[in-house]
Amino acid sequence: MSSAPVAAAPRLSAWQVVWWFGFVSLAADMVYEGARSMYGPILAALGASGLVVGLVTGAGEAMALVLRLLFGPVADRTGRYWSLTIIGYGLTAVCVPLLWFAPRLGTAGLAFAIVLILLERLGKAVRSPSKSALLAHAAGAVGRGRGFGVHKALDQVGAFSGPLVVAAVVAGASIWAGMAVLAVPGAIAMVLLVVLCRRVPDPSVYDPSASPAAPEPSRRWFAEAVGVGLPPVFFRYALACSLTTGALVTFGIIGYHLTVDGLVPVAAVPLVYAGAMAVEAVAALVVGSVYDRTGAKVLFVVPVLVAIVPALALGGSFALVLVGVAVWGFAHGVQDSTIKAAVADLVPAQRRATAYGVFAGIQGALAIAGGAGAGWLYDRSLPALVIAVALSQLVALALLATTLRQVRR
Repeated sequence: MSSAPVAAAPRLSAWQVVWWFGFVSLAADMVYEGARSMYGPILAALGASGLVVGLVTGAGEAMALVLRLLFGPVADRTGRYWSLTIIGYGLTAVCVPLLWFAPRLGTAGLAFAIVLILLERLGKAVRSPSKSALLAHAAGAVGRGRGFGVHKALDQVGAFSGPLVVAAVVAGASIWAGMAVLAVPGAIAMVLLVVLCRRVPDPSVYDPSASPAAPEPSRRWFAEAVGVGLPPVFFRYALACSLTTGALVTFGIIGYHLTVDGLVPVAAVPLVYAGAMAVEAVAALVVGSVYDRTGAKVLFVVPVLVAIVPALALGGSFALVLVGVAVWGFAHGVQDSTIKAAVADLVPAQRRATAYGVFAGIQGALAIAGGAGAGWLYDRSLPALVIAVALSQLVALALLATTLRQVRR
């Protein structure tokens, strides 16, 4: 008489998996956040205008989000969560150091840099739904708010240290040497990721909510990509959160502002960004812990923070800009951690990668509109930009309040 197969005991505890994912993100964030801190100055050095900076950084964020509509369902249908995670991180590890070649290509340098920036953001789209689904399994055993918060805090250690490394290299050499040196943490991230994959091939063993369930109905790819069958409350929540994502001006615009207005030397821009990353780490830990105790109502703080960022971060005083960057970092930290934890609580475990892809797709659609709009308004009227963002956040706050009230019922 045969017995049912028994899953092999995991070689790491759930908390260890969360920490390992955090260390992978720490190294990878040194790469792409180090580069991201300089995207404004890089594009400016290659001859871009404020509109181009806004379009490129907004389009990059949109690619990183919208294309998850494709890669989320692919992950859930194929089960290749680890493969997609590794490919996505690999794109980032390769594309950022290649920015070193941009000024050596003459008039083609700007186009080359734009392509690399967009490919690096494509890597984010490829890996994020799969990585979030893998992490959600392990975090489910330790508290998703805390699990995602700890992961985000480690992520932000890299996001803080990467710009510091870039600042030191830029101060002693050039912007382009600052990009080349990021090949080192990129290689470290890839080694850590492959080792983690071999040690924990199936993180669902940690997750009590991932027990076998009735088979999902068969759907065509397009229906899967747009989230057919996901709960309506998920879509309302996604729209509310996406309004805050689209209205949060990119650091590309802030860095461009610091550079073209001469508020700081170019080498100091990554230091400002590093400060924002430190604030993000604190926000992820604090708000994640509060989320586990009080629920999603803590997210009401996000539209308020987003609304006040442009008036501060795009001001004419360096001190005012620093305050605005700190507010930007806090809002971004909550958007990239606790908001994701809530998604996992709204959808079935077997469709989380799809849900993360749909969620990001809605965010991305608003991110590209927000990035282009912010760049266009920045070139023409800062007061109009401040007012437009504030009005959008009033809508986001009202929609979030309505959605969370329905969830409580």
